[in-house]
Amino acid sequence: MTDKRFRFGIVATPADGSPDQWTKTVRRAAELGYSTVLMPDGLQLLSPFPSLAMAAAVADIRVGTFVAAAPMRTPYAAAWDAHTLTVLTDGRFEFGIGTGRPGTDKFAEKLGLPYGTGAERLQQVRETLDHLAELDGDRHTPVIMAAGGPKALALAAERADVVSIAKGALTPPAEVIQLAEELRTLAGDRADDIELALNLFAAGDGELPPWTKMATGVEPEALRATDSLMLLPGGPRQMADELLRRREVLGASYISVNSAYLEELAPVVELLAGQ
Repeated sequence: MTDKRFRFGIVATPADGSPDQWTKTVRRAAELGYSTVLMPDGLQLLSPFPSLAMAAAVADIRVGTFVAAAPMRTPYAAAWDAHTLTVLTDGRFEFGIGTGRPGTDKFAEKLGLPYGTGAERLQQVRETLDHLAELDGDRHTPVIMAAGGPKALALAAERADVVSIAKGALTPPAEVIQLAEELRTLAGDRADDIELALNLFAAGDGELPPWTKMATGVEPEALRATDSLMLLPGGPRQMADELLRRREVLGASYISVNSAYLEELAPVVELLAGQ
């Protein structure tokens, strides 16, 4: 399905008031062989752009937004922040951008910005990428897009370097595979250049944390029962074999995991290094 080598990232956030925890997590991720520290976007968190600048300064690791919500900034402001991180990290920044998760409308309102329709928010994404390309000039900031709907998939096929299929936790694997096929068809000659990302909520056979429902929208038992792609069960060898299988059938080679599972996935990162 793809000849791209695996790379791994963690999705993490700095605890408010605890810079030491943030730098410790970033440095540990780099020590364990992870490629990237990725940070989500929302007013309940610290701002991702300065947080990621700090992360890139304390360890030799790539950093990225996963993903910045377009309605929370004007297109030029978002592009400015992204370009700035590309320059300051010497090209180690990946700009993840999307139209926003549920609840982003309240964030936009608090910021005094319009939320807009789905079409308007997708146009914001396009305008942001246009401004970023202009600011970058001869540079290139890799773009991550979370896309699930037809129009978002089409834009991702046209503009993204990395695509994460944005579907719910209980989406059947066959549907995700179909969407990945549609993405490649839409991308045409660009298909081989696109890296497909898969975000894991949990890895290993341990009990899912109590905040599972809040994070995924579904009960832990439902995730287990439906073989959700957000889970990666088993020991290190079983998890590695499953990721090899998913790369074969889905094409996903960029694997990220919630930072709570940083240590659990580390043996898999080591097993699949260079593959």
